[in-house]
Formats: sequence, C-alpha cells, structure tokens
Amino acid sequence: MAMAAMPFSDRGVVLFSANPKPITKTLFLAPRGRGRGRDRDRHGHGHGEHSPPQPQPQPQGPQSVFSSSHDPEDIKLKERSTRRAVRIAWEKLLRWSRSWRSRNLTTQSQSQSDLSKVVVLGGGSFATAIAAHLASNKPHLHVSMLLRHHHLCRSINATHFNTKYFPRHQLPPNIVATTSPSQALAAADFCFHAVPVQFSSSFLETISPYVDPKLPFVSLSKGLELNTLRMMSQLIPKALANPRQPFVALSGPSFAVEFMDKLPTAMVVASKDKKLARAVQQLLASPRLRISTSSDVTGVEIAGALKNVLAIAAGIVEGMELGNNCMAALVAQGCSEIRWLATKMGAKATTLSGLSGSGDIMLTCFVNLSRNRTVGLRLGAGEKLENILSSMSQVAEGVSTAGAVIALAQKYHVKMPVLTAVARIIDNELTPKKAVLELMSLPQVEEV
Repeated sequence: MAMAAMPFSDRGVVLFSANPKPITKTLFLAPRGRGRGRDRDRHGHGHGEHSPPQPQPQPQGPQSVFSSSHDPEDIKLKERSTRRAVRIAWEKLLRWSRSWRSRNLTTQSQSQSDLSKVVVLGGGSFATAIAAHLASNKPHLHVSMLLRHHHLCRSINATHFNTKYFPRHQLPPNIVATTSPSQALAAADFCFHAVPVQFSSSFLETISPYVDPKLPFVSLSKGLELNTLRMMSQLIPKALANPRQPFVALSGPSFAVEFMDKLPTAMVVASKDKKLARAVQQLLASPRLRISTSSDVTGVEIAGALKNVLAIAAGIVEGMELGNNCMAALVAQGCSEIRWLATKMGAKATTLSGLSGSGDIMLTCFVNLSRNRTVGLRLGAGEKLENILSSMSQVAEGVSTAGAVIALAQKYHVKMPVLTAVARIIDNELTPKKAVLELMSLPQVEEV
C-alpha cells in the first residue's frame, strides 16, 4: 500500500503512515531558545513572557519535510548559484597565483641569475632525465655529467644521446659528459647525486678531494646503506668527511621516461635549510614540473627507501595472481608499516601522505615501469632472484634495502609483517606462497 504523507500539524510533524487514518502520535519540534525562560515543560508549555507558538504554514502537496523544493525554477536557480560559487573559487585561486608570482618573480630571477654550472653524478636513467631537464629549463647553464664509462661519454658528447637508456631522446647541447671528477666538479653551483645507494660511499670517497665543502648536494638516490643503515643525508657527509656538507633530498612519483617525455610531474625537495630548499625548488621548477618544499628530511628519505620494498611485495601479489582485493590490502598494510617506522624515527605523519610517501608508493606499487615491482612480479611467478637480477640493466634498490629495513624495525621495536616477509623471500628463507599463508594467519586485531 502506498505511503501517504500527512501535512504539518501546529504542534509537530505527523509521521508517515500506510493507514489513511491520521496517527495520533506526534514528533514535537521545540523552538530553539537562548535562555532558561524559553525552555518548555513536558506538556509543551513555555515558562517565559513569550506568545504561544504560531501555526506553521501548510505546505502544498504531499512533499516530505526532509526534501527540498522540486520546483524546476528553484532547481535551476540553485544550480546557477553552485556554478557561480565554483567559478568564483577558481578565479580566487588564479588571482592568488598571479599575485604570488608577481611578488616572487623578481627575487627568483635574481637568485638564479648567478648560477652557471651544475653537475650530475651518474649516467643512469633518472640522472640523464634530471640533466636533460636542467639543461632545457635553464639554457644558460652548463650541465656536466660525471660518468664511469668512456664510451658513454663519447656517445653523449658526439651524438647528444644516452643510447643505453634513451636512444630516442636527444639531449640538450649544453650537457657535457666527462669521466674526470676535477673537470666535472670545478666551479659547480649544485651537485645532483644519482649513484645507487650501495655504491655511493666508495664513489664519494674517491671524488671527495674535488668537492667544495659548501657545494650543495641534491640526492636523487633512494634507499638505505645495508651495513650501516644510513640514509643519504647521513651517508653523503660521512663519505665526504664533512658533517656540514649542504644536503637536499629530492623525491616523489617520477618515472624517468615520462620525465623525458615532458609529461606533468610533481616532486618534493627536503632540507633542514629552508633557504637551500627554496633555491633548489627554483632551479628545478618549470611549467611541467611542480616542486614542493619540506623540512622533514627523515620522512622523505625513509618513505623513498621503504616504498621500494613494498613495491616488491606488490609485484609478488601480481605475479601470484592473487587479485585486486589482496593487492589493496597488502599496500594499505605496507603503508601503515612505513608510517609506524618513520614516525618512530622522527618523521612527520603528514609527509607520508604526501608526494614522497603515498604518491611515490602508488606509482611504484601499481605501475609496470617500476623496477622493484618487476622483481616482485617475477618472484611471484616462480623465478629465482639471482636470475632476475642478472637480467636487469638497472639496480632495484628494494632488494638490498629490505634487509636494512628489518634491522631498523628491530632497532625501533616496530612490527612490520609485510616488509619482513619480503626480506625473508629475498633471503630465500620463505617462498612467496608460504609468506602469503603466514601473513593471512596472523591474529586479526584492531586497525591502528
């Protein structure tokens, strides 16, 4: 039987009923008062010097008290009002953007006009992408790439191609490659470090005689040194024997090939020196690259290191064909584990939900271009780790970082089931199938 909506009464709302006879029970809507004198007793009578409530106007038709007007003209009016509010909000954002740029443009131009040279340490895919971006973004800059192999230097200088990683992307003419540390580092204003973490200490020790003590290092490397558990912010000053070496961490969701294709990208630079962070921001920022700044160096570095281990776990789930439900649950658990450890080490929780945290985790765990995810996928499909690594031309940092993560978890008394399982799989102490069974058998507890 259809429900009949009864009209307002003068003392409340008559409830809906399927019975055509009015229901005697009513729901009182007491008027809102500001003082004790306006309170009503249980019979509904007031105690103040106020006139009795006036009868409410009767609504037209069987309209529910919980719905808004169905008049087409009213709906159109509300839609126009909403669109206008959205347009005004957007215009305010654009005005703020123009105002901010006009205030900061002069200062930025003056601070960048003195730069003449930057050096990039390494010749891998991301090192090349950063060098190409710097050179095209600042055509007046001399961009020097310090490489190990003479044949790659000759190729870059003669043809302006890094044929190993980007055979289809021509490099800007203001990039010069060299194997000479003294030549590369001479008179450099900034140094971008893109050497794999596990080789960084020995490499930096060899070039330390040519490094100016005031030269800012911008680290692109993500990971932890296996034996010492050092982050790059600790490793670089230690290897250069200069505790005051200026340091900046650059991180965020950024595949080198998309960067080279000049697709929109966003990253974060972190430094305890806010002025230095802003200088690197201005050096890198362009219409296709947004750079945010942060003072949370620990959070940015730990998130960048641990996301590689989590990406291996995500790849294992994909390789075992365990489905999307399992993938989502695993990555969510891994994010929690990263947060537990990072905050124990002094990181800010907000950093872990930003570009260097959630942003980089999503990219590395869910996209096939990720080297670490590829390692996990092949492990999940049954391949041996040594065969996987021997077939790769680039380093998957998560493989070596996994053991360091477990050592840190023990040091800070943090339980990390997913990342611990990855370390045990890499050490050949656990098969992927057994790891999944053991993780699913853990006690079902309150989410934290």
